[in-house]
Amino acid sequence: MSSTLERHSVAVGDLLVGEGPAVVIGGRVNLRAHHGQVDAYEVLGERATLVEPYSAADLPAIASKADAVVVGSSWTRDIPLVRAAAGLGLPVVVERRASASMAEWLELADYCAQAGDGRVLLCEGGRLDLGLMRAARAASGRPVLADVSRDVELSAAAVAAGADGLVLDAPVAGSPAPGVAEEAVTVVGALVRPESPTTLPECRQAIDRVDAALATLLERRAALAGIVQRIKPVGGFEGRDLARERALVARMALRAPSLGEERLAPIMNAVIEAGLHLAEERSSR
Repeated sequence: MSSTLERHSVAVGDLLVGEGPAVVIGGRVNLRAHHGQVDAYEVLGERATLVEPYSAADLPAIASKADAVVVGSSWTRDIPLVRAAAGLGLPVVVERRASASMAEWLELADYCAQAGDGRVLLCEGGRLDLGLMRAARAASGRPVLADVSRDVELSAAAVAAGADGLVLDAPVAGSPAPGVAEEAVTVVGALVRPESPTTLPECRQAIDRVDAALATLLERRAALAGIVQRIKPVGGFEGRDLARERALVARMALRAPSLGEERLAPIMNAVIEAGLHLAEERSSR
């Protein structure tokens, strides 16, 4: 098992995984599905992101066309192929075998790092064990991916559990999967992943993610406030509970001490009044 807790980040194509925001990595290609009966160059086309070989015969094409090679869960014990894949000079994505312990998973990742150039990412797929994924990330310092191709609705949970990236198979035309995954890394990622951008574009992108999360929460708050207005004996502006609002601001200041009650009060007043106006508009329809 890796003993270092130093955080690593690995570039996969144009994406930096393990540092900053979570990412969505689409276009995983599994050559094992073709059982060695196709030309890997033809399958991969101009470029592919993550590619899993069927045999050593696929490795030249992967080295030429792929951004990263996948050591798949079904053949982690095929050490000659694992060693050859790790030696391609590409980032290596090490998928956990379903029955493998965390120690076995991290040991294989270390082996791949030694056989290659050290650029290794962990990947949890199949029936995701998000707790084990989180523990492996903390213990190894390596970026961790969650393959959500089988159930994209797990995207938000995976990001919340600490996934640095979400993996999807080659997208099907019209599939909502990429949108679901992107929403998870944007909204959930903004809440759980601290960022320290160093350039103006990166700062703006990080702010955009926070704003997306804020908008999502404000929409949800407005809906809940509308329910409250229907339940309260006296609704609307006449039914405002100023003592409760002051207590709300005080609780929020504990979470946002740099803003404090004085700055938060007008913000929350505007949010509350917007919700009341919306409730009145809806009740008058």
